[in-house]
Amino acid sequence: MATKSTSTQTFHVPGLSAKESTTVVSALQDRLFAYTDLHLVLKHVHWNVVGPNFIGVHEMLDPQVDLVRGYADAVAERIATMGGTPIGTPGALVAARSWDDYDIGKDTAQAHLGALDLVYSGVIEDNRKAIDVVGEVDPVTEDLLIGQTGELEQFHWFIRAHLENTGGHLATEGATTEREAADAAREPRAAAKKAPRKK
Repeated sequence: MATKSTSTQTFHVPGLSAKESTTVVSALQDRLFAYTDLHLVLKHVHWNVVGPNFIGVHEMLDPQVDLVRGYADAVAERIATMGGTPIGTPGALVAARSWDDYDIGKDTAQAHLGALDLVYSGVIEDNRKAIDVVGEVDPVTEDLLIGQTGELEQFHWFIRAHLENTGGHLATEGATTEREAADAAREPRAAAKKAPRKK
């Protein structure tokens, strides 16, 4: 979902038209909102994860928080470089986002990792859409988003490694909401019992 800046761009980078710059800034603003939200969600999970895998997940998340916060800064600076106005206020984020708030509080590592599987899927899918949009007009911004997306995909793998069984299936398969994914990850044995046995 593209977001319009609250101010008019008065300049743009050489080699891009005003229209191209507006397109790129709009795509970047969406990513700025997504990264701001993601780093807060990751920190929330870091504070609220419990259970036997607490320390591993707690410590795994902090480097992700730091890198995603860095992505937000890089995207905001790119918006400013292009003559736009990066918007980083909470109210603007909540008004513009197309996703629901993360609503899982204190819970097990598996439950949070299940929910984060869907969170990361959404951010990565939207990043790839943004790469397609900006790639048509601005390879510099495209390169920025490609690098960030590659690292996000690696983080997603870290999350999914906790949810995957030896057959390569994720506990969260088929989940469409964070709550469903958390429930499925929390009780993978119960989900396995419901599945028909192969003979």
